[in-house]
Amino acid sequence: MNTRKDEPQGIGEVLQQFTKANKLERGLDNAKLETLWAKLLGPGVQAYTESIRLSGDTLFVGLTSSVLREELSYGKDNIIAMLNEGLKKECIKKLVLR
Repeated sequence: MNTRKDEPQGIGEVLQQFTKANKLERGLDNAKLETLWAKLLGPGVQAYTESIRLSGDTLFVGLTSSVLREELSYGKDNIIAMLNEGLKKECIKKLVLR
């Protein structure tokens, strides 16, 4: 943290400090994941998605189509890699499709 008062901080640095200090990172990651899921997997998959929730290092995704769930299960590792890349950090290690 920048302790000198005469050196201005960038807005990005101030926002990062604020989110860490107030423990908002997990909530922001959840919000980003919903957007990333729709963007990366497309509107067809999004139409069958009920819920997306990050708990620890596991992403839980509720789907209304068993056929889609089966198809996505074959590409879990790729989906995890794409989402982590979109978040710019390795916070997802496991994907559970429900």
